[in-house]
Amino acid sequence: MTHIDLSYDSLDGLSVGDAFGAQHFVPGGPGDPGDPGAAGAWPWTDDTEMACSLVAELDQHHTIDQDRLARAFAERCEPYRGYGGGAVVILHRIRDGVHWRDAAREAFHGQGSMGNGAAMRVAPLGAFHAGDPRTAVVEAMRSAEVTHAHPEAILGAVAVAVAAAEAGWARLTRNPPTPQELLDAVLAYAVDSRVQAGIQRAKAVTGTAEAAYVLGNGSQVLAQDTVPFALWVAAHHLDDYGAAIEQCVEAGGDVDTTAAIVGGIVAAYTGRDGIPQRWLRRREPLPAYVR
Repeated sequence: MTHIDLSYDSLDGLSVGDAFGAQHFVPGGPGDPGDPGAAGAWPWTDDTEMACSLVAELDQHHTIDQDRLARAFAERCEPYRGYGGGAVVILHRIRDGVHWRDAAREAFHGQGSMGNGAAMRVAPLGAFHAGDPRTAVVEAMRSAEVTHAHPEAILGAVAVAVAAAEAGWARLTRNPPTPQELLDAVLAYAVDSRVQAGIQRAKAVTGTAEAAYVLGNGSQVLAQDTVPFALWVAAHHLDDYGAAIEQCVEAGGDVDTTAAIVGGIVAAYTGRDGIPQRWLRRREPLPAYVR
C-alpha cells in the first residue's frame, strides 16, 4: 500500500459520495441510489472533477504546484457539473490569462471566496500525506489558495486534509482513532476561526439531526457551514462507508459536497473495498487522465 494508493482510494470514496449525494441534492434525480441499476448512471459533480485534477497532480509530481494546478482547474472546468457562479467566474478569468492569485483575491468584492469548494476536493491530498499531517496542512493551503482567498475556506480545506491524513495513517497502522481523537487531531492544526469553533462544538454533538442543526449541513455552501458537520460524520462512522454517506443524506443540505468530503475521509481508512460495490458500479467513470 503506497501513499498514492491511499489517495486513489480516497478519490473513489469522494467521487462515489459525490455522485450518490447528487441524486438527492439535484431536483428530479434518477430515483433510489440504493438500486444497483445501470452502470455509470450517477454523474459526479464539480467536487469530483476538481479532486481528479488534484490527484493527477500528486500522481505525476508528488507535490502541489499552484500555477500548474490553477491551469488544470481552469482548463477542465465544465460548468454543467454544478460549479457555483463565483467559481465559474474565477476559473474563466484564469483561463483568460488572469493570474490565479488575482482572480481568487478579487472575488466577492475583494474578500475572496469562503465557500466549501476547497474543502470538497482535498481529502485525497490528505490521504496522500498519511502520517505527515504537517505537510498535509501546507499542501492543502496551497491547493485551496488557487481558488479561495478567504481564510475560512483555506482553514476548511486544511481541516479536511488533516482528517484524511489521520484516517489514512490509521489504516496503515491498524489503529483507528475514536471520534474525539480524530477531531482533536484536526483541532491541533486549527487556528481561531468559525471552522475551528464548529469543529470544537462537534465534539459535544451526539446525533445526526443535532449535528446538522448545530453545525450546519452545507446549505449555505460555506466552509464553516460544511466542514464541521462532515468531520463529525466521518469521525463517528470511520469504519462504515455506507452508513457515513447515508448520514449526509439524512441531514440534507449540500448533500453531494458533504458526502464527497465524508466519503474521501472514510475511504482513506476503509479502502476501496469498504465502498458498496453496487455504488461504485453506478458512479460515472472517472476521467482518463486519472488512472
